[in-house]
Amino acid sequence: MIVRTKSGEFGIQDRRGLLEFLRGELGMRGTDSGIRTIKDGLDVELIAPVPFVLEEKAETDSNRVPAVPEGIAWTFSTFDLDRMSERIDPAGWDFKQFCNNPVIQWAHCFDIPAIGRAENIVADDKGLHGSIVFNGKDYDPFGWSIGERVKAGVIRAGSVGFRVLEIELPSKEDSKDGTSLIFRKQELLEFSVCNVPANPFALSKGTTEIKQGAVSGFWGGFIKEGVRYGK
Repeated sequence: MIVRTKSGEFGIQDRRGLLEFLRGELGMRGTDSGIRTIKDGLDVELIAPVPFVLEEKAETDSNRVPAVPEGIAWTFSTFDLDRMSERIDPAGWDFKQFCNNPVIQWAHCFDIPAIGRAENIVADDKGLHGSIVFNGKDYDPFGWSIGERVKAGVIRAGSVGFRVLEIELPSKEDSKDGTSLIFRKQELLEFSVCNVPANPFALSKGTTEIKQGAVSGFWGGFIKEGVRYGK
């Protein structure tokens, strides 16, 4: 886990370090538990890496020229227990502002241009999903090359950066499954393609064509339009 503040960023190596940091920010004692709502949001960004596995692309006519950009379907986050013993509640994602500027970054680097964009962001009971369209080779060889590495399965991880709005610290009884922290409400600030994973359950769903202004077809039509925009 990486914590980014106004003064810089630092890494947290284990769940104890993360819990101590959050308890300190919220003024909680070590024995406190329960749900805490953070007024106006915690003034830090938490970065949690999540991996994916690229599925085999269906065979298509090699002479066919795509009429629209080809995107890679991606699960950005899930509710599964990650290696920091934390969970992110899919029902708590707020991504309205992210959809106004859905840039995809490389390894959370703010000082280089975006390597692509996100399309069709949706949330369901399993997690936060979307599609990534990488930049073209003609104007961004670097961004294009990251997309090629993803398609080849060389790079297998992505990472969400979010602002904490509400957290739950389970009691000793409620944490018997290993859960030490649940993020109940959080604002999506960024998504990056990167190298190091933490949540082994976030899987990509292969490639799909992007249709502007419509919920993408690979979700089978079961996601309501309102959910897509985080309402």
